[in-house]
Amino acid sequence: MKHHNWDSIPKEQLSPTFARQVIHTDAMTIARVYMRAGCSVPEHHHPNEQVSIIYEGSLKFFFAPDGKEVIVRAGDALQIPSGVPHAAVALEDTVAMDIFTPQRQDWISGDDAYLRK
Repeated sequence: MKHHNWDSIPKEQLSPTFARQVIHTDAMTIARVYMRAGCSVPEHHHPNEQVSIIYEGSLKFFFAPDGKEVIVRAGDALQIPSGVPHAAVALEDTVAMDIFTPQRQDWISGDDAYLRK
């Protein structure tokens, strides 16, 4: 067993509008993300299944190739299957929890340039 406290996990400021705190377990990555209004995450895809839970604010997700848009607000959760191309924009200042399985190896290795602007 390992106990984690979000207050003791350093916040990574990847861009002026995007920051995260991350826990990597043996089988998943859990991230608390902070996005300022207008922050955009460019289209990308990954082999990980993702669940995004919105605690404060709202995000608009865009899904390729069909162009579907989904707005998630505080109290909502969105499940994104592995391999699905998606992008997001913060409609307001937002705090969310992203859960990925398996681990985000690109985040562990620092190969996540699409988030670092």
